[in-house]
Amino acid sequence: MRGDLSFRDDGTFTVVQFNDTQDGHRTDVRTIALQEAVLDDVTPDFVVINGDVIDGSPTTALEAKQAINNVVRPMEDRGIAWAITFGNHDEDSTATTGLDEQGYLDFVAQYRHNVNTPGAKGITGSGNQVLTVGSSRGRGQGGKDKATGKGGSDAFALWLLDSGRYAPEEIAGQDFEGYPDWDWLRPDQIQWYLRTSEELERKNSAVVPGLVFQHIALWEHRFMWFASVDSRTEADHARAVSKHSLVGERNEDECPGPFNSGMFAAMQQRGDVKGLFVGHDHINTYVGNYYGIQLGYGPGTGFGTYGAGGAEDHRLRGARVFHLDENAEEVYAGTELRFAADYGIDLDPTAQPGEPSAFPDGVR
Repeated sequence: MRGDLSFRDDGTFTVVQFNDTQDGHRTDVRTIALQEAVLDDVTPDFVVINGDVIDGSPTTALEAKQAINNVVRPMEDRGIAWAITFGNHDEDSTATTGLDEQGYLDFVAQYRHNVNTPGAKGITGSGNQVLTVGSSRGRGQGGKDKATGKGGSDAFALWLLDSGRYAPEEIAGQDFEGYPDWDWLRPDQIQWYLRTSEELERKNSAVVPGLVFQHIALWEHRFMWFASVDSRTEADHARAVSKHSLVGERNEDECPGPFNSGMFAAMQQRGDVKGLFVGHDHINTYVGNYYGIQLGYGPGTGFGTYGAGGAEDHRLRGARVFHLDENAEEVYAGTELRFAADYGIDLDPTAQPGEPSAFPDGVR
């Protein structure tokens, strides 16, 4: 856990999700322009780059660090707390650069406004953690609780999970031909979530509501769009729109791992998580209410990776915004999208690589 975040005095807190910035050390200038436009428009309290922060093009450790630096500087320069999760592409250059996910976490820890931790110990993945957001209620001067002199109680939780990279070549002598071959959350990660969620409840004498951010979708994302496991017709989708309050676009098949991890069932049992949001599938932007938990996508933010194709390749470049309010019944007050087109950013399909940003003082 990490408790560096707090609700504003008016009880509000805003989160921005960028996804799949996914570029090399010469990040497309429009990716940065989009980030800066969203941050200046929304003025969030916290930002997550939710996986595939960089692509596999860096050829040196310096280039990998530059690729990360380019897309975290917009938050760092504005003094906004930020963190990253990992996707399937972040280690694509590891064999060449020598930097792996743990190396990236060590690197970003140098930034003043980064709130990543090394992550929960002894479980699968890198950087699994929960960021608690302190309540504004009962705070006195300096943001401390009037009675205890400590920070306010935890009013919300932001879960950052590592959904992995790719399925292994085979298990028990069987390959994954015919199945999605991405990764999935492992049982030890889900057990850690359950234990930590219970610990938060004990600490605060109440269930602490939260949102989960991970890169790769759940199988339940697939089920929700058609309100079905097996049937996937237009009529099924029309029924799903009404049943699950679907909003947004689905332009490619969801790409979960070959196994259903059980994370959705775990969240539903605990009753704390209000939504789980992913990226990975760059041109899906939808969100819906799946049996009491919002499941949704943040659109691809980076202009350096695949998009919708052709003249519309960059039409869906964007970000997702989340509104929290302690005065709302469940604290989570809703979500909306921001697109590059909203800010007049050039959507020409031709690449526009920029020069690497300078590292801040103290970062190397």
